[in-house]
Amino acid sequence: MQDTSFDNFTAAERLIAAHDGDVALLYIYSRHTGSRDIEKAAGALCRTLQELNAAKEKLQRMGLWEGEPSPVPTAPLAPAYVPPADELPQYSSQEIARYAASSPGFEDIRLAATALKGKQLNANELGILVGIGDYLSLPAEVVLELLQYCGEKAEAQRPGSRPGFRMIQQEAFRWANLEILTFEQAEAYIQRQRERSSALGRVQTLLNLQDRALTKRERENIEAWLGMGFADDAIQLAFERTVYNTGALKWPYMDAILKSWHEAGLHDKKAVEAKERTRSGARKPTGRPAKAPDPVDISKLEEFLNKM
Repeated sequence: MQDTSFDNFTAAERLIAAHDGDVALLYIYSRHTGSRDIEKAAGALCRTLQELNAAKEKLQRMGLWEGEPSPVPTAPLAPAYVPPADELPQYSSQEIARYAASSPGFEDIRLAATALKGKQLNANELGILVGIGDYLSLPAEVVLELLQYCGEKAEAQRPGSRPGFRMIQQEAFRWANLEILTFEQAEAYIQRQRERSSALGRVQTLLNLQDRALTKRERENIEAWLGMGFADDAIQLAFERTVYNTGALKWPYMDAILKSWHEAGLHDKKAVEAKERTRSGARKPTGRPAKAPDPVDISKLEEFLNKM
C-alpha cells in the first residue's frame, strides 16, 4: 500500500498540478464517502467507468488512492514535487519505457514527433511527450493534432522551420488549460486559429508590413482590433488617415482612431462614412444670413442706358 500520510495541503497541491477534473472529483468522492468502489462512483459522479478507472490510476501514481496497491509495482511516474505552472515533470528512461509499453497510442505519437523534427528524439524530448499524456492527460488523438498544429505554426512564423519541443510543451499546457480533450475540440480550435492567422495576414498586408514578421506588440494591436469586430475596410481607412495626418504608420494614433470608432459602434467603412456625413449635414451655418438683393427696376435701367 502506498504511503498516504500527508496533509490536505500536499494533496491539494498535487491535485491542482494534475490539471484533471475527474481526478480531483474522484479524490473528493472517495474521501467524503470512504468508498473505493469505482462503479458506485461512476453512478454518483455521472462519469464512465473508463474515465474513472483512468482517474484512479492517476491518483495511485500520485499517492492519493488508499486501500489498493498501485498497478505499477515500481516507482510512480509522477514525481512527488509540484512542477512549475508551465513545466512538465522529469521522467527517467525506465519511466518512459514503462509508459510507452502501457500506452498503445504512444508509438504513433513518437513516430509523428520524429517526422516533425526530422531526427530521432532524445530522452528529454521523449519525456516531454510522456508528460503531455501522463501529466496533462491529453489523449493520443489530441496529441497527434497538437503536433500537426505546432508544425503549421512554426512554418507560418518562419518558412522551412520546425517546431521546438519548448513550443510543443507550451502549446500542450495551453490546450490542457482550455480543456481540449477530444479530437473534435482539437479540430475546432485549430480551425479558429487558422482563421485568426488568416485575418492577421490580411491586416498585415493592408498595413504594408507583409515583407517582415510582426512584432509582439504589433500582433497584439491587430488582434485587439479584430477582437473589437472591425472589418478590413475600416482598418484600412484608419491606416490611410493615420498616414495622411502623421506621414507614417503611428500605432498609437491609429489605435486611438479605431478605439473611438469602436466606442461609437462603427466597425466598417460604410458605417464610419455614413456617420461622418450625418455629422457634416447637422452643422448649422454661423452668423446672420445674407440680405436678399433688391429687385431690379427695369424702367430705371432703360432710362440709364438711353442717357449713355
